[in-house]
Amino acid sequence: MASTRAAEVAEILWELKRADKVATYTEIAGRAGFSAGSNGRTMIGCIDRVKKDWPHLQWWRAINDEGLVDEGSEHATKLVESGFSLENVDEGKMTLAEIEDHLMSWNGQNGAVDAGGEEE
Repeated sequence: MASTRAAEVAEILWELKRADKVATYTEIAGRAGFSAGSNGRTMIGCIDRVKKDWPHLQWWRAINDEGLVDEGSEHATKLVESGFSLENVDEGKMTLAEIEDHLMSWNGQNGAVDAGGEEE
């Protein structure tokens, strides 16, 4: 059975899919009403649960706070398959090209806004 946190994260992943955006662990956790945890551990656990209980959801839209994914990982593959471009930043690490254009951020008073501050 899915945890309440994982269910909230699942809803947010659906929101990200509709907006064709990605979001950091901290942004998603904050939107869901909890802390992402040390090094995103709480979010990683939620993502693992989402992958198990809702395999159709696009879990890969959640990225760590540094915006990095491991080169050659399932995460990187899913992002590329979905049309996101990745660029190398360090040996074995990649990030989304023009990441600011793809990041979702939420503003509690005005609803969803993208990373550039424009309302969605």
